[in-house]
Amino acid sequence: MLEIKNLRAKYPSATSLLFKDFSLSINKGEKVLLVGPSGSGKSTLLQIMAGLIPDVIEMPIKVDKQQISESYGMVFQDPDAQFCMSYVDEEIAFVLENRKTPQQDMDDFIDQYLDQVGLQLDDNHVSIQQLSGGMKQRLAIASVLALEPEVLFLDEPTAMLDQVGTKQVWDTLKEVSEDKTVVIVEHKIDHVLPLVDRVIILNETGSIVANGEPNHIFSQFRSKLYQYGIWYPNIWDDYASQLPNHSHGDKSHQPIITMHSFYGYYLKQIKMHVEDAEINRGDWIAITGENGSGKSTLMLAMMQLIKTSGEISYFLSESSRRCDYRKMGYVFQNPELQFVTNSVYVELEHSLKHSNVPQYQFVNRIEEHLTKYNLYHVKAHHPYQLSVGQKKRLSVATATIADVDILLLDEPTFGQDAKNTFQMLELFEECRKNGVTIVMVTHQPEIVELYATKEWKIKGGEITDIFDLSKQTENMLKDDIYVYQY
Repeated sequence: MLEIKNLRAKYPSATSLLFKDFSLSINKGEKVLLVGPSGSGKSTLLQIMAGLIPDVIEMPIKVDKQQISESYGMVFQDPDAQFCMSYVDEEIAFVLENRKTPQQDMDDFIDQYLDQVGLQLDDNHVSIQQLSGGMKQRLAIASVLALEPEVLFLDEPTAMLDQVGTKQVWDTLKEVSEDKTVVIVEHKIDHVLPLVDRVIILNETGSIVANGEPNHIFSQFRSKLYQYGIWYPNIWDDYASQLPNHSHGDKSHQPIITMHSFYGYYLKQIKMHVEDAEINRGDWIAITGENGSGKSTLMLAMMQLIKTSGEISYFLSESSRRCDYRKMGYVFQNPELQFVTNSVYVELEHSLKHSNVPQYQFVNRIEEHLTKYNLYHVKAHHPYQLSVGQKKRLSVATATIADVDILLLDEPTFGQDAKNTFQMLELFEECRKNGVTIVMVTHQPEIVELYATKEWKIKGGEITDIFDLSKQTENMLKDDIYVYQY
């Protein structure tokens, strides 16, 4: 069904090959999972196997033999990259038109495909840009299912979804793909494993180091998976067992942001409301909730990047209760929204130029952050040439490189392998211990349990619950209970 023999490929600006004499074949009807560290070429390999590279996306490749399918659908890492239309119903209708579906049947098909992925809307004719990241991801999957392809290429199709949504989508994909060939790149693999027949491990240089049945791979190559930072079942337990117990007793009770009768708007409509809430210095606040509940809207409102009303006060150094972007680091859900230069190095330099950091410290800070976030080898690359995981790490690095009082992070671990996720969390904890306040949107319950001092649960644009996790942690330590046992 799919075959590549002796593939050689490299990025235009790279000095070394991404793939060298790479060969792979996939049988008709087979379900294959590709895993590997961030930047190992998994997404690029999917695009080559689909024929997008080099026919649509320019990239130098050479291959002795290549067999591709004429009937395929691909779900990209970034859902915005594949939308053709402006409205939800029009996006799926566009696919149906290309399949010559009669117009009178389209509404029923649109409802069917949206229902399959759990995208429930009051009106299907809604602007795609009004959807949350997770809702966009569901729409991207629905539009691909509407193709009814023989081959499915899935590049982290549930990365932005909550736990319930992730299970729902994979249950759907299992049902609809029984007679299809499926090639998957995914970090969250717990719900994927029941679907796949084969797992292939790639290393940092894009070479195959293991290829076999899932149970064999995850039992025999466990240490190799941990070494490469590849997610596997129960890896959080292995990680937590190596963490030292830490208490959040050093957290102060000085407010850094307070909100009262605070509202956030989108297209003149109220999308978020906070009656009373306070963020203290030294907090690590985890904002959780279902896709579309208003988590990102709350973050944008706190950064004054959307229209707001009501009371919000900032107690930042060198400011008078006003939003001061020099003292606030922000990471968008979509990292491309914040890139403004033509190279990774210059992107970091640009952040420093708009901070209070003296210029003589620039070089050392940039070199330090390139190393910390595993970006040194791509420092000359254009930000858009990076993998999704690398883009996210760059966006985080631009936020942490300056001397800020508070970091607002919208799903910063999205698209990351385990190694980079754990390293990033430890860097955030180091920042917190040095006086930086962390506010993070996350769907990962383990992050909440291991690191957060408070959890804000969001539903329908409201904070429904606030849990003080630091007190819970301190009580567990007093009772001499192992904190990370779960």
